[in-house]
Amino acid sequence: MGRSARFTEEQVLDAALQVVAEDGPAGTTVAAIAMRLGAPVGSIYHRFPSRDLLLARLWMRGIRRFQEGFLDALAAGDLERAAVHTPRWCREHLAEARVLLLHRPADLVSRWPVELGGELADLNAQVASAITASAGRHERERVVFALVDVPYGAVRRHLLGGKPPPPLVDDLVIQTCRAVLLP
Repeated sequence: MGRSARFTEEQVLDAALQVVAEDGPAGTTVAAIAMRLGAPVGSIYHRFPSRDLLLARLWMRGIRRFQEGFLDALAAGDLERAAVHTPRWCREHLAEARVLLLHRPADLVSRWPVELGGELADLNAQVASAITASAGRHERERVVFALVDVPYGAVRRHLLGGKPPPPLVDDLVIQTCRAVLLP
């Protein structure tokens, strides 16, 4: 019977998150992740057979975590809360926000793992469907602008500087959301 694993999948992903957030995708190697975790490189490869799979799983975990609050706000019909979810989430999860909002999946992985293709498509479809359902009397493009484009633009420069967006951003996003969505 083999030894039990010393590091969990979550611990490996957490270490990868810190490396990507601090060093960017180019500086994210399995060796750097192992060093951050204090684990042998073989331990990383035991959990994740490839760097691409590890970073794709990191991306998927971050997307799921981000979308949870966003989808809850949309399900409740609260478009302002959905719009302000981005800056609030970024303040609470700075490293994940930097990874998700400053990089594309193609920046992290050279080839998206086939086994995760359907899962990513499902996550994207959930958001697209929720936005369409929330559009109601508003045109869909207005809702996407107010809930996605404005908050993303509002937090990006702060994330590029390695800092969370200040609380003032919430007020500005809400004001813009109202201006765009109110008749």
